[in-house]
Amino acid sequence: MRNNFAIIIFSAFVFIFSGCLKGSNPAPCTNKTPQSEAAAIEAYATAKGYSMSAHSSGLYYQIVDPGAGAVPLPTSKVFVTYVGRLISSDAVFDQQNNSTLTGWVLETLIPGWQLGLPLIAEGGTIRLIVPSALAYGCSGRAVIPGDAALFFEIELVDVQ
Repeated sequence: MRNNFAIIIFSAFVFIFSGCLKGSNPAPCTNKTPQSEAAAIEAYATAKGYSMSAHSSGLYYQIVDPGAGAVPLPTSKVFVTYVGRLISSDAVFDQQNNSTLTGWVLETLIPGWQLGLPLIAEGGTIRLIVPSALAYGCSGRAVIPGDAALFFEIELVDVQ
């Protein structure tokens, strides 16, 4: 009987004080729609002198060089060089000049790359302006703030 009473008291204590933990979890964020970022994306492209095409997903792209090799599939390993910039400040947040340090499976990359890279073939170069919903969304990642639309210039060096 004493053992049951202790279990009931302990359970009540856990139940009561677990409610305090709920306030420490941040509310989930909601991604912006690509349409809500279209004006900022188009202004960035115009300021840079890029002639971009709009994909139905909201991705903007410019094929600089279509390439002549293999076109990547979702399961392809892609080796690339690239520069990534925040369109809000034009600040470089990432770049890779050595393609041997990449070698990523396309379907594991952000949706903007999954949509954009198959538009070119091996040896090609593409510019992408990726709405935040097709990048890292409202939560962001590392130095990329939430709701950040991103610019990439990518050379598809090899497809395996």
